[in-house]
Amino acid sequence: MKSTIVIPNYNGIEYLEKCLASILADTADHPARILVVDNGSVDGSAEAAEAAERVEVIRMGENTGFCKAVNAGIRASDTPYIILLNNDLTIERGFIKAMEDTLDKNPKAFSAGAQMRMMREPGRIDNAGDYYCALGWAYDFGKGKKISKKYERPGKVFAACGGAAIYRRNILDKIGLFDERHFAYLEDVDIGYRARIYGYDNLYEPQAVVYHAGSSVSGSKYNEFKTNLSSANSIYLIEKNMPPLQIIINLPFFIVGFGVKFLFFCKKRLGKIYLKGLIRGFRIYYKEGGRENHVCFRLGNIGNYVRIQWELWINIFRRFLG
Repeated sequence: MKSTIVIPNYNGIEYLEKCLASILADTADHPARILVVDNGSVDGSAEAAEAAERVEVIRMGENTGFCKAVNAGIRASDTPYIILLNNDLTIERGFIKAMEDTLDKNPKAFSAGAQMRMMREPGRIDNAGDYYCALGWAYDFGKGKKISKKYERPGKVFAACGGAAIYRRNILDKIGLFDERHFAYLEDVDIGYRARIYGYDNLYEPQAVVYHAGSSVSGSKYNEFKTNLSSANSIYLIEKNMPPLQIIINLPFFIVGFGVKFLFFCKKRLGKIYLKGLIRGFRIYYKEGGRENHVCFRLGNIGNYVRIQWELWINIFRRFLG
């Protein structure tokens, strides 16, 4: 058994049982340990998981956030690979093997993300890899696009989407687990970024297919909860992963990127929430202990920083042409 599947859950009764059923069907062909980490659900989903065959449940007792739940699952695991899955998706048969085979064949890879399709429109992409650009934007590559040959090709991505991804455990032990100050949102980009600084790759594996509902916990695509957390984490992501010189190089792009985002959220009547989130991001880093998680600059990693910076510029164009 190579993998432990970790599924963070919070009031996911609408989707969790179907999610577990698809996993149990796949593990009949390819065994894996299954851990549901419940964040204080009150809708019966934790009990449903406990009643499922071959499923272990860790109860956190309260909503500790996505990252803390994931880390609890990782710490409870004893396998070389960790597969992280959202509770609002189903997987196709062969998913586990495809994910494991990808890391087996790529020893420099830290992670690999699945081809995520929209559950309600299975002919369209939900995520074909996470990308991050010099505007300070993270985005799902291919979001909403029709499935085509472009999205059937495996390759390197900036980070694997944590909704359906596999991670190499021994690298997690080296670079650290998910940053719990993120609570939720951008934590997958952050950990993928961290791995890139250390010189590891993140991959996209289209043979591993899942169907994702999306926004099942936070509600609509744009809401106060998500806007506040995402904007705060977008600042924290920069402060903890970029050395000062890189921040200065990208500052003109950040001004444009965050300015455009502010105008966008003003149209959604969430402009004030967005600004408060940005301010909170600085507070997390400078006043709430975020500096402890700063990725220290090492001269030996200079080549990795240069490659990352080049990608940050390239990914601006990829955002609008992908």
